[in-house]
Amino acid sequence: MNTSNSISNPNPYRLYLVTDDNQDLDTLKRVVKDAVSGGVTMVQVREKSGDVRQFIARAAAVKAILVGTGEPLIINDRVDVALAVDADGVHLGQSDMPAEFARALIGENKLLGLSIETEQQLVDAESLPVDYLGLSAIFATPTKTNIKKEWGIDGLAHAVKQSAYPIVAIGGLNASNLDDVIATGTAGIALVSAICHADSPKEAANALMQQLERNASEDHES
Repeated sequence: MNTSNSISNPNPYRLYLVTDDNQDLDTLKRVVKDAVSGGVTMVQVREKSGDVRQFIARAAAVKAILVGTGEPLIINDRVDVALAVDADGVHLGQSDMPAEFARALIGENKLLGLSIETEQQLVDAESLPVDYLGLSAIFATPTKTNIKKEWGIDGLAHAVKQSAYPIVAIGGLNASNLDDVIATGTAGIALVSAICHADSPKEAANALMQQLERNASEDHES
């Protein structure tokens, strides 16, 4: 687990915002600022255009917003961009740099996440030097059309029990299915549309965090 002093949250995965790379820079900055003030505990900047300069600019802008909040900045796919802006970590896909190489480059004190899309990948990940796994997709979602497996609640629950690493659920999550997702014991939830496309990202994040806290208190009481 990351030991960086810049991350104050003992469970940064709890409410994990993944940015929408189709939003312009001003919108991105507004969404991130509002979402963090609403309770988001971690931000992953995603940029699929392949424009490295643009990726660095967007990542640097988000980092500036997160300064002093204690919430980590994670870079999707690109270790070079993470190093360029001194992000708190990297999230890798299955076709990105192998986890062992990424860990060697970013060091031991940065977070390293890995997307898991199949049962075999879940098994293989147990021997990798990562901090957490992003299980995708729990439900089908318009933001990811090439999913290999729709895990569902039962699949998520199985993965949580099987893996030694914290599992972050992603894909089609919203207020209507969140209670069932939380009940699996997942370490956190990652969202794009439910926050980025909300009329008020702050209110959306706040409502989601209240739902997370309500479920946590109910589990504690039971």
